[in-house]
Amino acid sequence: MDIDTKEQERTANEIVEDKILKYKKKKNIELYKFYKVIAYDLLFYNTIIYLFLVQQKGLSAAQVLEFDAFFFLFKFIVQIPITLLIQRIGKRRSLIFASFVNVIHILIIIFAGNFEILLLSQFLCAVGFTIKSTTETDMLYDSIERGEKRGSIFAKIDGRASSRHYYLGAFSSIVSSFLFVIDPYIPMVLCFLILLLTAIVSIKFENVEQKKKPITIKEEYKNIRQSFKDIFKSKRLISLLLFNGLMMGMIKIFQNIRNPIMLELHMPEQYFGLIFAGMEIVAGIAAKYQHKIHDKYRNKTLTVVGFPTAVTFFIFGLLFILNVDPNIALPIMISLFMVQYFMRGAYLVLIKRYMNNFTTSEKRVKIATVNNLAENILTSLLIFGSAFILDILPLNITLLLIGCFAVLFTVLLLEYMKKTVGLKMEQYSKKDLF
Repeated sequence: MDIDTKEQERTANEIVEDKILKYKKKKNIELYKFYKVIAYDLLFYNTIIYLFLVQQKGLSAAQVLEFDAFFFLFKFIVQIPITLLIQRIGKRRSLIFASFVNVIHILIIIFAGNFEILLLSQFLCAVGFTIKSTTETDMLYDSIERGEKRGSIFAKIDGRASSRHYYLGAFSSIVSSFLFVIDPYIPMVLCFLILLLTAIVSIKFENVEQKKKPITIKEEYKNIRQSFKDIFKSKRLISLLLFNGLMMGMIKIFQNIRNPIMLELHMPEQYFGLIFAGMEIVAGIAAKYQHKIHDKYRNKTLTVVGFPTAVTFFIFGLLFILNVDPNIALPIMISLFMVQYFMRGAYLVLIKRYMNNFTTSEKRVKIATVNNLAENILTSLLIFGSAFILDILPLNITLLLIGCFAVLFTVLLLEYMKKTVGLKMEQYSKKDLF
C-alpha cells in the first residue's frame, strides 16, 4: 500500500471519527435538555423535608439547619478525592456513579432512625452532588462546538433546562405538600423514583472527552495543586469564588428558614406547596430570561441579584421584631419570597457562565473544583452559624442578625468586585485568563 493510499485511509477514518463525535455531542446536548429538568435538584423533597425531619424524625429547627450544614461540610471534605476520581474514570462514568449514590441517600433518609444515620445520608448526598456539580455543566460545555457564541449557547441551553426544572418543581411542590398531609412518606418515595429515573437517564450520555495519557494519583494531585495556585492568582476568580460562597450561603439559609417563617405566620402546612409552586415558576422565568438580565445590566448583574437577596433577610427580621399584623405581613412575606426566588433562578445560571468565561475544558474542571471547595466551606460555616444563633435566640432576632451580616458582607464584597469583575477581556491581566 503506497503512502497516498494510507493517507487517504487515515483521512477517511478521521472524517468518520469526526462524524461520530459530532453525533455524540448532539446526543448529549439533546439528552441534557431532559436530564437537567429532572436532575437539577431534588423534586418532591425541598418543600416537605423540613416538616418531614421535624415531625417524622424528631429534629429541632436548629438541627435541621445543622443537617444541611453537614451536607456542605461533607462536600468540602470529599471535593479533592472526587476530583481525582473524575480524572481517573472520566466525567460520564462519574456522573452515573453519582446518580446511583443519590438514589441510596434518599432511601437512608426514609429509613433512618436517628440523627447520626441521617448524617450518613448527607455524606452520600454530598458525594453525589459534588460529582454532579463538577461534571454536569462541563459535559454540556464539552458538547458545544467552540466559537464566539459558545458561552451564550451554553447559557441558553442550561437556562431553558433549569427553567423547565423550576416549572416541574412547582408541580412537585403542590403535589408533595398535599400528599404529605395524607402520608409524609409518599413525597419521599416519589423523590426516590425520580432519582432512579435520573440514574437511568445518566447512563445514556456519551463520552466526548479527549483521550488523555493515564497519570498517577500523585501526578494528578500535583497538577490540581498547581491549578489551585494559578486560580488563586486571579483576582477575578477570587472575587467570584467569595461572592458565590456568600450567595449560596444566603440561598441555602433561606431554603431552611422559610418553613419556620410560614409556621410563625400560622400558615397551614398543605398550602406550603402552593406558595413554593408559585415561587418555582418565578425562579423558572428568571432562569429562562437570565441572559436578558445579563444583557441589560452587564457588569452590574451580580449587584442586581445579590443585594436584594441580602436585604430580604433584614426585612423578614423587621416584620417579626415589629410584630406586624399577619394579614399585612403575609403579602409582604410572599413578595419577599418572590424576590428571593427570582434572584436565585437567574443567579444559578449566570454564575456558571461567569466562571466558565475565558477557560479551557481542563481548566473548567479545576475552577469548578476550587469553586465547590470555597462554596461548600463558606456555606457550611454560614449555616452552622445560623443554626447556633437560632438555637439560642428566637426566630425574629435570628433573622435580623442574619440580615445585618448579609447586607454588610454583600455591600463590602460588591464594592471590591467593581475593580475585579465585569471588565472587558483586554482589561484583564494574563493571570485572569484561562
